[in-house]
Amino acid sequence: MLAVPIPWARRTWALPFLTVLAPSARWSEANDKRHKTLTTWTRQAILQTRRWLPDRRLIFVADSGFAALDLLAAVRGHVCMITRLRLDANLFRPAPKRRPGQRGRTPLKGPALPKLTAVLKSKKTAWTSVVVAQWYNAQQRSLEVATGTALWYRVGVVPVPIRWVLVRDPSGEHEPAAFLSTDLEAQPATILGWFVSRWRVETTFQEVRAHLGVETQRQWSDLAILRTTPALLGLFSLIAVWADGLARNAETALRPNTAAWYRKPEPTFSDAIAAVRRVLWAPPNFPTSRQSADTVTIPIRLLNRLVQTLCLAA
Repeated sequence: MLAVPIPWARRTWALPFLTVLAPSARWSEANDKRHKTLTTWTRQAILQTRRWLPDRRLIFVADSGFAALDLLAAVRGHVCMITRLRLDANLFRPAPKRRPGQRGRTPLKGPALPKLTAVLKSKKTAWTSVVVAQWYNAQQRSLEVATGTALWYRVGVVPVPIRWVLVRDPSGEHEPAAFLSTDLEAQPATILGWFVSRWRVETTFQEVRAHLGVETQRQWSDLAILRTTPALLGLFSLIAVWADGLARNAETALRPNTAAWYRKPEPTFSDAIAAVRRVLWAPPNFPTSRQSADTVTIPIRLLNRLVQTLCLAA
């Protein structure tokens, strides 16, 4: 998904642009297929996106399930990866330069660095205060961060240079956490801002379930499964694009639908899809029936109210 700032919603939305069906190991075994892990599918999707957009700087944000050394080693030369990092990860200093005439293999890593759990408890750790927006649904949260660079290494995998960011909440409301970036020059506040944008993905999944019927459809063929979910996810992005066009027009500006028990300051996806439905259902030259003595005239305000209600309820 692509994290895009939506001006009229005053927040970032995650817009789907590519879907990959990743069958489970049980399905692969039952159908005599070679199983691909989720990180393998992710590597292929990232490199495919890189081929589509060779001139853009791409930043991929993922949760701890994608904090895999083999994945980071495969894509770090092409894109920037942001993920969570385990507090007990094995971190090392960079390998020393090879001396002239030195025999033996070139070392892959230098001396071991303290675990992040030890860094968290150490009184020598230098903490810096940063303000992060939308941290766990808060508008702004003041956090303390410590950062550094290291090699993340595991036997059998190429070591990956990373910038680690250790975060603690002074209020004690949330547990300390660690994050990594394969861009060593990225600042801690920037890395945390990138990671926070990933949480919009969960909102998108919630919206497509509630308004577009994802995971409620019933199909009996594999081809239907392959078609329907990507099409519905793509429809979410199309609705966002169409609604953006309506929001730029003063006559069709998006307004949040409020109620006495629920007020919201900015439009949400439900308002966007209602606005798109209204345009599709009520074109300016909508054909009408022939005049008849039994025709009942409906006041235009009542008609508009009825159409708006249907758009929100559909």
